[in-house]
Amino acid sequence: MSSRTKRIVSVSLGSAKRNHRAEVELLGVRLLVERIGTDGNVKQAFELLKKYDGQVDVLSLGGINIYLRAGKKIFALREGRRLAAAVKHTPVVDGYGIKDTWERLMINYLTKTVGWPRAGQTALICSALDRWGLAEALAAAGCKLIIGDAMFSLGIAVPFYSLHTFSRVASIALPLFRHFPIKLLYPTGKKQHKIRPRFSEFYQKADILAGDFHFLHHYFPARLDGKTVISSTLTLLDKEDLRCRGVRWLATGMPAINGRSFGANVWEAICVALLDKPLAEIKPAMYPPLLEEAGIKPEVTRLN
Repeated sequence: MSSRTKRIVSVSLGSAKRNHRAEVELLGVRLLVERIGTDGNVKQAFELLKKYDGQVDVLSLGGINIYLRAGKKIFALREGRRLAAAVKHTPVVDGYGIKDTWERLMINYLTKTVGWPRAGQTALICSALDRWGLAEALAAAGCKLIIGDAMFSLGIAVPFYSLHTFSRVASIALPLFRHFPIKLLYPTGKKQHKIRPRFSEFYQKADILAGDFHFLHHYFPARLDGKTVISSTLTLLDKEDLRCRGVRWLATGMPAINGRSFGANVWEAICVALLDKPLAEIKPAMYPPLLEEAGIKPEVTRLN
């Protein structure tokens, strides 16, 4: 297959210190990937999206979701939709499709290849609303869940232990919370570099810490000896931090590119670029076979 070039830009509300550029070739397509952080500045993100609209092949949103899922119900975040609406010509994605397909399959892959997650283990998932597919897959593997949305998004020490119960509560609360500014619900900008140890008892109860790395990192206790982390968007410094805290295993859904594990939003943008179809014709179910054809596999690292 002859080589073509596609350009992908991820506009993130996260820290500009985590900016990164990478180049990779998949299925004969040369992919130029750039992540641009705005330190939580929504206005700047809006302007960047408008700037790159029509100038690149795919745009993605980082540090914010367009959609959250609770059971069978899908809710749109007002701020996420407003940012996406800035884009008129270029396909724009937020990673939802990867989270709901590939990350589900990742758990089955890990169980078969490395023997975990397994029945009886306890998994702390920092936000089921952000990664419903991952939460359901962990439950299907027999894990006991600690669902941390109220803790990690609202700072309230109220865990949930049942996806069914949580989805009922979330379906009542989300019509209100989806209107909140993202900075009230998620660590953006410089907050991504700050650690405020909280909820240590739930970290310690868990064998597995799963979900968005910035959520997990924000409240890290000093020690995480023997824990397994299932996450994404990690830099080399993040991996070293996990090693120093005693984490045993790290699993990411995708391999690192030039030393950086990109988030689901970037990988969904990569899939859209490779499929080379109008966004309206693309279904998330297309992503796993495409990634498998490209030789992509989850990456497992023994840190301690």
